[in-house]
Amino acid sequence: MAFDAFALILAMLALGMAFARLKLLPANAAEVLNRVVLYVCLPAAVLIYVPRLHVDVSLIGIIATPWLLTGATLALVTLASRWLKFRRDEFAAVLLCVALCNSSFIGYPMVRALLGEQALPYAVVYDQFGTFVLLSTFGVYVLARYGGDAPPSGRQILLRIARFPPLWALVFSLIAMPERPPQWIADALQKLADAMLPLVMLAVGLSIQLRLPRDELKPLAVGLLLRLVVMPAIALPLSLLMGMRGDMLQANVLESAMPTMITAAALAISHNLAPRLAAALVGYSILLSLLTLPAWVWVVRLFA
Repeated sequence: MAFDAFALILAMLALGMAFARLKLLPANAAEVLNRVVLYVCLPAAVLIYVPRLHVDVSLIGIIATPWLLTGATLALVTLASRWLKFRRDEFAAVLLCVALCNSSFIGYPMVRALLGEQALPYAVVYDQFGTFVLLSTFGVYVLARYGGDAPPSGRQILLRIARFPPLWALVFSLIAMPERPPQWIADALQKLADAMLPLVMLAVGLSIQLRLPRDELKPLAVGLLLRLVVMPAIALPLSLLMGMRGDMLQANVLESAMPTMITAAALAISHNLAPRLAAALVGYSILLSLLTLPAWVWVVRLFA
């Protein structure tokens, strides 16, 4: 299944790049696709999977890991930005693309393929209570803080967070959405959620540029190094300190090693935050993760 997911990702990425090169779609096609994903597909996925989760105390470490890694990301990206003199939009794009990993539709099939079906519930917890909530809060804050011409007020940031559709879907799914809704509702939501992967990858393909200007090569290298190497390297000792072993340890580290979240890059692109850099971070991180993810499985099994 992991190879099927990567095949679809690469196919839609290539198709988007071909459409962009041939100019077969309108100039704002990527923005339109991003909005469809944001307002339709992502909320549908939340409404499907969140009600199925059953959280207990033993999972607190997995929930905490992406939040702790986000703190490390903020510190490291800030240091790198000051040292290498990133532009304001480059700083925001790297921050989003390192802090938010693709722990769902790449994470789920990769965890299943590399670790086995028994490790998948840990990946779901990491994604839904970690990465997704971070996207709905920290991610929206970064977009609101750096996506405009002038920094917004605290009230404006809260309003933008409150208007973020997946956040409302998360609240509704925790309060009112049944674990097993009527079949026709479940089928409809599943079809909408399944459309997220091809739509987002097509949008990224329409925006991606693998050849970047020289001044964006440094933030690209920093982002890839932090996302694929440094974050899982921090997650491994952190997981051991929190007492994780076996499948829980392996799933936690592997999820931390996932490539950049496509939705995070799409949001950065839609807010004009170094769009070429954000798209390149997605494209290169996905390609390089074909090598780094199996390597991290080998490393973590030495400790599991």
